[in-house]
Amino acid sequence: MMDQSERLAKPLRWTRAGKWAVIATVALLLLGMAGLGIHALTTPGRPGAKQGCIDVTFPSTLGAADLYACGGRAKSICASPSVYKGVADLMQACGRAGYAYDTAHTRPT
Repeated sequence: MMDQSERLAKPLRWTRAGKWAVIATVALLLLGMAGLGIHALTTPGRPGAKQGCIDVTFPSTLGAADLYACGGRAKSICASPSVYKGVADLMQACGRAGYAYDTAHTRPT
């Protein structure tokens, strides 16, 4: 406890190794963030409606659920949407994908 106030009054001194460690850490973080940014800009997302896919996020019992289907599966979901009767955006997703949304099979909620 002796000389504690004197020790606390002195500013910390950076060593050469400490400075290089901080510089290297900051440089690696910046390179990592730049790499993630480049990856995000150059990587395409999931295929969209051009390829006959539907992608809908809807409320579920545990939060949000994602419905993603392409081709025949997407066409069958749009043909008999009663399984997904609470999904309001399904009709628009089917239309964007070029599939007919069968309203005859839907039941009121």
